[in-house]
Order: sequence, then C-alpha cells, then structure tokens
Amino acid sequence: MNLIDQMPAVRGSLKADVPLAPYSWLRVGGPADVFFMPKDEADLALFLSSIDPDIPVTVLGVASNTLVRDGGIEGIVIRLGPAFGTVETDGLRVTAGAAALDARVAKSASQAGIAGLEFYAGVPGTIGGALQMNAGCYGGETCDVLTEVIAIDRRGRRLVLSNADMKYSYRHSGVSSDLIFTSATFEGTTDAPDAIQARMDDITQKRENSQPIRSKTGGSTFKNPDGHSAWKVIDAAGMRGFRVGGAQMSEQHCNFMINADDATAADLETLGEAVRAKVMETQGISLDWEVRRIGRAA
Repeated sequence: MNLIDQMPAVRGSLKADVPLAPYSWLRVGGPADVFFMPKDEADLALFLSSIDPDIPVTVLGVASNTLVRDGGIEGIVIRLGPAFGTVETDGLRVTAGAAALDARVAKSASQAGIAGLEFYAGVPGTIGGALQMNAGCYGGETCDVLTEVIAIDRRGRRLVLSNADMKYSYRHSGVSSDLIFTSATFEGTTDAPDAIQARMDDITQKRENSQPIRSKTGGSTFKNPDGHSAWKVIDAAGMRGFRVGGAQMSEQHCNFMINADDATAADLETLGEAVRAKVMETQGISLDWEVRRIGRAA
C-alpha cells in the first residue's frame, strides 16, 4: 500500500510525490512522499492524531533557511497555509500565525506603535521557523519578545508553551522536534510608529547593502562560532566566491551560499562541507550549520 493510501480524510490539501524545490528559497530538493496543507488548526490536529506515529513528519515553511536534499523527504511534509498566516495586535501584544512572514509581523507591530519587533524586518522566513531557531539579527532575537507559543504534538494535542518552555539558546530551541507550532504571541514596548518604521528601514537597508537577497540563497549558512564572526573566518580561509558545481559562497557576503547556476542540493551541501573543512584546516575553528539540511541524498 502506498503511503498516500494510508492517510486519513482531511479538509485541506493532501497529495503524493510533490516536488519541493519550488517551496525552497534555494530552489533545490526532491519530492515529498506525501504533502499536506491543513485547512486550519483543527484539521492539523485531527490528521496528526489519526496517522501512524512511526511515519516521519517534517514541517516546511517557506524554507528560507532549509536545504532539501535531492532525494526528497521521507514520510509526510506539512506546510501551513493561509489560515496560519494571520497577524493581530492588541495593546502591546502581537499574535501571529506560524505561516506569517517575519517581515509582515514587524510591519504590523510598527503600524500599531509596538516597538521591539523591528529585527524581524531583517529575518527571512516565517514565524514558525523563527520560533524553531530563535531567529534574530541586528541585536534582537525571538526570545527577547516572545510570551507564548501554541503547538500541536504528534498525538494531536494542543499545547501552550511559555518563553521558558522553549529552552532557547543561540539560534536554537530545546523543545521536542515533534511539535508543530501554529501561532505565537509577542510583547513589545510603546513608541511612535514613524520612529519604529525608521529603525526597520535602517535594518532593511543594511540587509540589502550587505546580503545577496536577490539571489537564490538560504540566509546565513553557518552560526557564528564563539568569539568569531562566521563570515570573517570564511573570508580568512579564502572561501569567498568558492564554487562547487552550480553552488557558490556569495562574493557579497561569504556566509551565504547561493544557487548561482542550476545547483543541486548535493552541490550546495558539498560546498558547505568544503568551507567547514577549510576553516578548520586554516584556523582550527569549527563551523556549525545554521541552514537546516533535511531529506535523502539522491
């Protein structure tokens, strides 16, 4: 029996063998065995409570920091759709669905006179991904403003998590990878919308000036090692602009991999490992991947 034939009835979209490259900012990756876009939180919860708990489940947002390998992803890939993309403000609080773009959350907060979420203007991707990796930039990060997270577990139970429950550290959360975040609430401080927008504009300009945002990229490839900037050690190792097949370390910002010329996922991952090896060889510094690598090799 094919995996798709084992799936329960749903109100959302459920398909087999869906190519994932169009959903990835790097535009690479093989198909999902099963691809599910739930209609809403209740549809997601019922689905999770009905499937075999041994079937692998992977959540894929806009894949701004994800490398999907060429062999695709085993089991079920879940992508949250429009019902999970709402953003609402109330006083100094912002509640956003996990599929809401980070930049949209920053904009909504700004318009409501809520300061503290400006850094999201410089974070590519969605709130779900930001929650998973404690995303941040330019002096701010998710754990600074988060108050509450709603998640669904593999048994379909709805959980409410506090900031402390997320067990945050640098670009990492310590919660179970089985949890699927559906929404989050943040709290900021009061400021004039024009002042907040000015800070957001500054972040956006800095990002456009320093990062290859017009290229097919996955954001920062590696985490900053303790006491170092990842781009500086990559540059010192002579890896700025280095290529493997169609994959390249950006000339503009050498901690960004780009799909420069019809790269495969294997090209990109091989490139990243070559950079890690060269930095270790020349400087004795270990680089840890920030880009999430998932799926099967071809």
